[in-house]
Amino acid sequence: MSVLLCLVAPPLGLYALITKYLLKNPHYLHRKKQTAFYCTHISHRGGSGERIESTIEAFTNAVEQGTEMLEMDCHLTNDGYVVVSHDENLLRQTGHDVTLSSLNLKDVPQYKETLDVTFYAGHCSTGTDRTIALLEDVFKKFPKIPISIEIKEDNHQLMQEVSNMVKRYDREAITVWASESSTIMKKCRSINSSMPYSFSKKRGILLLLLFYTGLLPFVPLGESLLQFYLPRIINRTYIPEQSIMTKSLIVYLIDKITMKKSLFKHLAARGIQVHLFVCNKDEDIKTAFELGATGVMTDYPTLLTSYIRRHRSQN
Repeated sequence: MSVLLCLVAPPLGLYALITKYLLKNPHYLHRKKQTAFYCTHISHRGGSGERIESTIEAFTNAVEQGTEMLEMDCHLTNDGYVVVSHDENLLRQTGHDVTLSSLNLKDVPQYKETLDVTFYAGHCSTGTDRTIALLEDVFKKFPKIPISIEIKEDNHQLMQEVSNMVKRYDREAITVWASESSTIMKKCRSINSSMPYSFSKKRGILLLLLFYTGLLPFVPLGESLLQFYLPRIINRTYIPEQSIMTKSLIVYLIDKITMKKSLFKHLAARGIQVHLFVCNKDEDIKTAFELGATGVMTDYPTLLTSYIRRHRSQN
């Protein structure tokens, strides 16, 4: 046993030293990824705490408050229009139990006058604009603002329409494919491989496995962004529907496994932006930046702008 240990220990020790060094100095193996945008301030659903989520009014307010990226979800109506909506079923947002895919654009109902903020329990938003926005109108109004578009449904026509519109408005460099599903992400990239893209759930798990086995410095990564929950908000400002996520031990383990400053610094050094969400309190914004996030996603763009300005003036 001692002989085996003597044989195995030196190469393992050398491997540990090499991987630790390369984790801090990835430029020896990887050219730093260059994107056309670098965003510290990201508005979740257009800043759904200050205006009704995903409306032109919300996006306008967020940009006026200094946001550098808009985050949104898209779906397709029955008559082929790409609309900006988090949900495919409109019950939560409009009070009508209908799906966007079953409706023509002219029949899409308006948002409720007051809407709960998903990631800030007990809070709601309102606004004068209650119309579900067209993606094309967002592109027209904000031609230079980077946008992260999450595709939730495996709908080839939707992906193709989004890609066609991105090309038509010359936005390939500043529009991001996002999806939790690796299957959907592969299809998005097969339709348009010129757009930057974020980690899917499966790729995120692989990223963690590579990190903990020490292999990460040796593996190329195609993604340009990692967008992930700040676990500490779960069951505090965000109450998840999944019963397993209401258990404090599960949330604690997720936090300990995923919130690794050395991992985030490594990704940032490789030019991969790390966005933590959804941070709706000063304390959560502070935690996200201290962990090494390059950007923070919030429902309250005014709050995040105020935080950034205060801390820039202190430095």
